[in-house]
Amino acid sequence: QVHIVESGGGLVQPGGSLTLSCVASGINFDRAAISWFRQNPTNKRELVAVIGRSGGTNYGDFVEGRFTISRDSAKKTVLLQMTSLKPEDTGVYYCNVLTEMDDYWGQGTQVIVSS
Repeated sequence: QVHIVESGGGLVQPGGSLTLSCVASGINFDRAAISWFRQNPTNKRELVAVIGRSGGTNYGDFVEGRFTISRDSAKKTVLLQMTSLKPEDTGVYYCNVLTEMDDYWGQGTQVIVSS
């Protein structure tokens, strides 16, 4: 059974940092591309970052070098390190796991950037 669990969200002041974690079980982790998406009430779900099977990465234009996505095969975990956070980064962050067979979503973790 596939389980995708995100954690690490919370309340942070503008300019602060957070690290989100996505743990994926029940899949062939090394053959999956894993992404972070985010959504707030006024916007559609948008891609934040993606890391491919070989470790190649891509980011949404709004990231502007502030975030870093990484993967740890031994822990079946993908991290999203976020720095210089802005109020517009507020939203629910979702982990998506794309395998050869299907794609899977976690339940999301809330990030609030506010003073």
